[in-house]
Amino acid sequence: MAEITAAMVKDLRDRSGAGMMDCKKALAETNGDFEAAIDWLRAKGLATAAKKSGRVAAEGLVGVAVKGTKGAAVEVNSETDFVAKNDQFQGFVRTVTELALTTGDDVAALLAAAYPGGEGSVQETLTNNVATIGENQSVRRAAVVSVDQGVVASYVHNAAADGLGKIGVLVALESAAPADQLNALGKQLAMHIAAANPLALSEAELDQAVVERERSIAREKAAASGKPAEIIEKMIEGGIRKFQQENTLLGQVFVIDGKTKITDVIAQAGKAAGGPITLKQYVRFQLGEGIEKAESDFAAEVAAAAGKQ
Repeated sequence: MAEITAAMVKDLRDRSGAGMMDCKKALAETNGDFEAAIDWLRAKGLATAAKKSGRVAAEGLVGVAVKGTKGAAVEVNSETDFVAKNDQFQGFVRTVTELALTTGDDVAALLAAAYPGGEGSVQETLTNNVATIGENQSVRRAAVVSVDQGVVASYVHNAAADGLGKIGVLVALESAAPADQLNALGKQLAMHIAAANPLALSEAELDQAVVERERSIAREKAAASGKPAEIIEKMIEGGIRKFQQENTLLGQVFVIDGKTKITDVIAQAGKAAGGPITLKQYVRFQLGEGIEKAESDFAAEVAAAAGKQ
């Protein structure tokens, strides 16, 4: 049996919203497996779906850049938020994002590219920045979207400067409709994506492992109802349909009006523009998502340091 610490219980409570005793029991039932404990709580109806981003701890900036019918997003991490306000760091992120329009999604290729106006590669410039700014930094990821005809719209949430912020979104709209109408639609869709954080564009693109995990939770919930087998199966399928609608961009309800599905928003915009519009791709980068920084107990650190005197 794994040791269940108070810190583990607190983390699970913060993540799930369940009570302390329920969290402790969930960890005990799952031998300390955090993700399994979340599923256990959800199956018992004691927690909502796990937060998609978890505890965000990394600092830095997300950059977005658009040129013609192509857009790029890049995340560059630093140790503290203070560095994100540094002009040198911001200039680096902006330049590297623009470079990604050419190098593409491959971070290794981006780091190997020649840094404009510099004496060396992006990696060499990054190494120099670490030395001069005095804080570790890294280019974490990059993504590029494009269309043959249409526009790529961008949006930055919590902007620190033009094209730089905490959340960066790109929306690729394929269409022969006027660019101004496409840009207006793309900006609204990008704002929706920033707020709603869909897992995928469509049901077909959802990670099937995630869907099966939801199916297992739905089955356990339905089984606890005591209803007949045929009713249970309908409950399970209904739960999965709801999950797919709520977590795919095309199935979500538009946050701006709170009633229209995104797929219908696009169809209506195409009708108004006089031609079909296809949402081909989107990218949503949120600073530090999926990265957790170990929390320290400051009082314990001081006590430990005092003991070493």
